Amino acid sequence: MNVNIDDFKKIEIRIGKVLACEKVENADKLLRLQVDFGDFKRQIISGIAQWYEAKDLEGKLLPFIVNLEPRNFRGEESKGMLMAAEGEDEPVLLEPSKEIKVGSLVV
Repeated sequence: MNVNIDDFKKIEIRIGKVLACEKVENADKLLRLQVDFGDFKRQIISGIAQWYEAKDLEGKLLPFIVNLEPRNFRGEESKGMLMAAEGEDEPVLLEPSKEIKVGSLVV
C-alpha cells in the first residue's frame, strides 16, 4: 500500500528517554514505559517483554510515535508507540547514533 507524503507528514515521531519500565501485571508480552519527551511525559505500553528486560530499557533514548489516539492494553492506557525494526528473530530497538536532545523530532 502506498501512502502519500501528506499522510506521512501527519505522523509525529520524537526521541524520548525511558525514565522507568516494568512488566504489566498478568501480561507476558507487555511493558509499561514512562517516557520523557522534554516538554511532556507519557505512559507507553509496548509488546516487547518477551525480547527485552524492563531494566535494560531504562535510560535509553528511543523513537516513539506520539500523536496516536490513546489505546488500552490490559487496562493500561498507552499514549504512543515505540518504534523498532523487524529483526530476523526479534524486534530491534532503534537508537540515535549521536547525542540528541530529548523530544527531538524524527524527520
